[in-house]
Amino acid sequence: MKKTIYSIVYAIVLTILFCSTTMAQPKRLEGQVVCCAECWAEADRTKVQYGTAEDLLKAQSCIANGDPTLIAVREGDKFTLYQLEQGKFRLPGKNWLEFVGKKLAVTGAVEKKKIRVDKLEVLAPSIAEQEASRVAGKEIELVLKDPFGTEQRLSALKGRIVILNFWATYCIPCRKEMPDLAAIQNEYAALGVQVVGASTDDEEDREKVLQFVKETKVNFPIWLGASTSDMMKFGLGVALPGTVIIGRDGRVAKVISGVVNQADLKKQIDAMLATAEKVAAQEQAQVAKQKRSEVSSVPS
Repeated sequence: MKKTIYSIVYAIVLTILFCSTTMAQPKRLEGQVVCCAECWAEADRTKVQYGTAEDLLKAQSCIANGDPTLIAVREGDKFTLYQLEQGKFRLPGKNWLEFVGKKLAVTGAVEKKKIRVDKLEVLAPSIAEQEASRVAGKEIELVLKDPFGTEQRLSALKGRIVILNFWATYCIPCRKEMPDLAAIQNEYAALGVQVVGASTDDEEDREKVLQFVKETKVNFPIWLGASTSDMMKFGLGVALPGTVIIGRDGRVAKVISGVVNQADLKKQIDAMLATAEKVAAQEQAQVAKQKRSEVSSVPS
């Protein structure tokens, strides 16, 4: 009888140890990070790719609301969703937001459709990042009218760093970021930085726009009648707000979908100003060298 009990207990212990060992075995999964199962299920993902600017913008609210972040692993025409949990891998931020839309390889213990991430490797950027990278370094024209009917051209601001912000009076997140953009204008205007607000409101909504400007204390030029096609040619989706940073050479330096982060925006501007200053110093040194060369070559 005792032998039988010992045998049963021994078998149970072995089973527990085997299961524990099996569950602890690290597994590598490759797939695309998505903000939640609901957003992923909105379309047939074998035909409609996830990771557009609109998807990433929506992900901000999903993750802020506590929705679990998932990795969609494809096998043929089927996808399995695994919830991402932090293991030995340390997130650079508070959550997985910056990885949404990207294709990753994650390694860790898998249990009940959850993976504790010990290692993480980015395999491919999101669609939004790919679109933004296509316009980086390009000079793109934008022609709109200000609230008084005067035509304004983006190319006329060449020589300045331009923060081009797409917004609308009906956009609640747009209202939220206006104070930050106004602060940027105040701080950097003397250094050759110009914020421009390109509103998607129609020209007929002039009074509504002017009221919005008054309420939010906007201190930079506002242009009217921007379209979704305007936004898309700058590498943005159709969701508001969206911001494009343009260098003094008139070329796109960075594309931001969603509300701007004032601290990050200032870092970007500071870096661009430092680079411009360095280039100017090099050009001055080259001119001075050329003049010295010309003087020394003149026969006495």
